[in-house]
Amino acid sequence: MSFAVEVDVPVPMRDGIALATNVWRPEGPGPFPALLVRTPYGKDAAGTYGNPKLPDVFAFVGAGYAVVAQDVRGTSRSPGVFVPHAFEGLDSVDTLEWLAEQPWCDGAVGMWGGSYMGFTQWQAAVHDVPALRAIAPLMTSADPYAAPWRSPGGALSQDAVLTWGTLSALRNLGRGPADGHFGKHGEPGDAQALLSGLADTRRLHDPLPVADRGAVTRHLPWAGQVLNHPERDAFWQEVASIDRCGDITVPALHVGGWYDVFIGETVRSYTTMRSQGGSTAAREGQRLIIGPWSHADGTDLGTFPDRSFGLHSSIKAADVTGAHLRFFDRWVRDRTDTPDDTHRVRIFVMGVDRWRDEVDWPLPGTRHTDFFLAGDGRANTADGDGVLTRDAVPVKATDTFLYDPGRPVPSLGGTVLAVASDAYPGPADQAAVETRDDVLCFTAPVLEHPVEVTGHVTLVLHVSSSAPDTDFTGKLVDVHPDGRAILLCEGVQRARYRKSLTDPELLEPGEVYEMTVDLGVTANVFLPGHRIRLEVSSSNFPRYDRNTNTGGTIAADGEDDLAVAVNRVHHGPAHLSRLILPLIERPEPEDATPTKART
Repeated sequence: MSFAVEVDVPVPMRDGIALATNVWRPEGPGPFPALLVRTPYGKDAAGTYGNPKLPDVFAFVGAGYAVVAQDVRGTSRSPGVFVPHAFEGLDSVDTLEWLAEQPWCDGAVGMWGGSYMGFTQWQAAVHDVPALRAIAPLMTSADPYAAPWRSPGGALSQDAVLTWGTLSALRNLGRGPADGHFGKHGEPGDAQALLSGLADTRRLHDPLPVADRGAVTRHLPWAGQVLNHPERDAFWQEVASIDRCGDITVPALHVGGWYDVFIGETVRSYTTMRSQGGSTAAREGQRLIIGPWSHADGTDLGTFPDRSFGLHSSIKAADVTGAHLRFFDRWVRDRTDTPDDTHRVRIFVMGVDRWRDEVDWPLPGTRHTDFFLAGDGRANTADGDGVLTRDAVPVKATDTFLYDPGRPVPSLGGTVLAVASDAYPGPADQAAVETRDDVLCFTAPVLEHPVEVTGHVTLVLHVSSSAPDTDFTGKLVDVHPDGRAILLCEGVQRARYRKSLTDPELLEPGEVYEMTVDLGVTANVFLPGHRIRLEVSSSNFPRYDRNTNTGGTIAADGEDDLAVAVNRVHHGPAHLSRLILPLIERPEPEDATPTKART
């Protein structure tokens, strides 16, 4: 395969700044359709082209596409100021219009890329640029508030904000006023401070107040803005493409991982565009692929310390590159005879550990089934008396625990970025935290038959607290016969945002409230001999920030402001606390043999 390459082509923006752009063009006279990726991670770096989660750019060129990679404003060799999300919409529009005017481009462009590269696609799509025919956002979000910077329940995604913010601050280190940065070279020791935070999660996350992150906010002031906007106000609404889905007329190929920080929003983007997209193509052209992966590097193989899913679970085995080519051939080249995927959705079902094609999401025939919380009020730890039952609970009871933000429940696996060596993401064993008396465990009996849970998981709690504000967290866990309690999905609800993310309302201490906790999505078959377990607590740190229980500005609270809350979960006839699971009933084939569940 031969191709021509142009490096650092200056692409002019409407304000006069020119962004550095690389172009790979296939051999031949052209013109060619183009596939654009816009990245803050360096268009020349392995992070763009060597990342195994992303499709193979050489396959794109070999298939006759021109591939265009651009450093977003204020990063790598593009001048200007890098303010996440602030310029991506109009800069994408200007780049798309420039591409359509090039003699080697036939006027049809697709966009692709993961994480921040996905933000640029969603922010471009709302502008309805004629040249843009399709987008392929991988592990990303059309609503940055809900993921990754905060959560659907209003808590700060502290791991994501401080980890990504520290990495971005390191990239900005040394970009002085001459090349458009904020005019601050920083202070002596900033580089070491940033690096030590990435090496040790305690140094990064433990210091209070959370807002006091000098080196991070000096080199990425935007991180301070995130902390200053805990509500989903205009700061967030302006960059939420999901709020303008009716303006988006292009189809999208969504790719996600069950343990990715973005997974809930990846699925919501798909379902929202299916129902509310601004054109028939946008509604009918949606595609969704989800594997057993996390956002962290190295997890594309589907292999984790406590649970592995087999070599067939990897990104390569899923043929993400092939899925991109089929999708772009159909929607960018407008090849209606191209054999696009016959099913809109392809998911890896854990437990049985196999890929499955589905016609849509949520899966047709899903039965949302209540599993009620029960017991005599001693559900603390996995050895307590907490029960999950599908039967009505005739007896009322209350489970009580102390939530001390000075000793939060540590995050084990899950949807963390996990850059430091002392942390890892994914399906981690929760046995260690299930010994804590501030973790309530509700467990169903040992299963005699397989139970499939595929879809959106919701927890409805009836709660009270001694504090004016606190959090309630939940985790869905698959308890294996060998005792491992493998995390499937998780969530948090900040009490002040139980009714609205824009208008907080504090609690009356002691009063009982119904609160809904979004636990995200999963696809798992609980096999015979396994048990379904729910964990309930008030912290999951540093995945989410610690609620200080004061009712004040959490990011500004220091060590002396921390208050211990007495939190209660009520259940029984008058307080139907329940886990709502999306059950799928289908006959399993006779050869349904799962791969080994552990390395």
